[in-house]
Amino acid sequence: MNRPQEMLEQLRIERRPGAKGAKRRKWPWIAGGAVVLLGLFLVMGMNRPVPVDTAPALDAADPANASVLDASGYIVARRIATVSSKVTGKVREVLIEEGQKVVEGQVLARLDPLDADAQRELAGAQLAAARSQAAQVQAQLREAEAQATRLQSLVRDKLVSRAQYDQAIAQRDALRAQLASVQRDTSVAGRQLQVAEIGLDNTVVRAPFAGVVTAKAAQPGEIVSPISAGGGFTRTGIGTIVDMDSLEVQVDVNEAYIGRVQPGMPIEAVLNAYPDWRIPGEVIAIIPTADRTKATVKVRIALAQKDPRIVPDMGVRVSFLEKAGANATKPVGVWIPAKAIVLPEGTDAKAAGRARSGHVFVVADGKATHREVQLAEVRDADRHVIAGLKPDETVALDPSKLRDGQRVTTAADKR
Repeated sequence: MNRPQEMLEQLRIERRPGAKGAKRRKWPWIAGGAVVLLGLFLVMGMNRPVPVDTAPALDAADPANASVLDASGYIVARRIATVSSKVTGKVREVLIEEGQKVVEGQVLARLDPLDADAQRELAGAQLAAARSQAAQVQAQLREAEAQATRLQSLVRDKLVSRAQYDQAIAQRDALRAQLASVQRDTSVAGRQLQVAEIGLDNTVVRAPFAGVVTAKAAQPGEIVSPISAGGGFTRTGIGTIVDMDSLEVQVDVNEAYIGRVQPGMPIEAVLNAYPDWRIPGEVIAIIPTADRTKATVKVRIALAQKDPRIVPDMGVRVSFLEKAGANATKPVGVWIPAKAIVLPEGTDAKAAGRARSGHVFVVADGKATHREVQLAEVRDADRHVIAGLKPDETVALDPSKLRDGQRVTTAADKR
């Protein structure tokens, strides 16, 4: 064998018997590994925490949670006034500012009294003229009466004619009538002066009652009028005053639940601005008319506390409470949102309120645990659970995507 051929023989790779079969046997191992990896991926995906919204279970025995109905409304003032002048005029000065406390009769503003002063001076002059004329006629009457008295004695002695005496009597009677007319004119002039003084007083704007100024509407130099001027720059008010002692709550109650509300019923109000402050009160009256567009009935509520933090038009949440009776039993169980409850399969919307069993998912230590519960009455969007839950336990609000033992995350975990 020549030299090149020997070199080629040395480079040749010998194939061992069974090598091809061994290569084929590697594929089952590769497929098995892929299945294992896929299973691990699925297990990890199933155990991945699911984000859920939660709500606490509220103790039904707590008076704050023992309401028969909840409704939203606003703080309103029963005594509120936009104060204006009684006459049209130019504002000379404004003596109020927003937030200022005023007492009844306090001067809020003054108008320019130029026209009113002129009317008063004219009425005063007319009264003086009437009084002067009355005095003049009265003097003439005294003289005529004296003349008639003298002629009466002379006519008896027949020293004067009867005609002269009758003339004196007629003049006396005429002066008496003239004096009565002048006196009436004097009285009218006096009343005109009183009206002019009232007109002058109307240029001073006073507070009709004690309260707090919530709006200042006019400035010096502006024209104000007690009636609308139909546009332009004429103001119709000086400012707005609110009697803070007249504040109350007005809520709109769905007409389907108005039967639960009674006059004198205790309530608990929570202002949107102060969610931790619970204000006691009671129902004043149920206004006997319904709003057909909203299907609601308005209810007036009195607050038992007066506080500067309570101001008109604040939003408020009202809980209507049951009256505590001598034989009243202590409520048991908890209140939770109705959407946290999974009802038995086949329960339709009409039968949901009558269902007496279901289950929830209790969230604790990052896990959702299945829990059977016993149900009672419905209150708006909440449901009374009489067995199966304890106060302050936390339930998931979206139970449809959970299973027993599911890992979950909440908003509190994210913080």
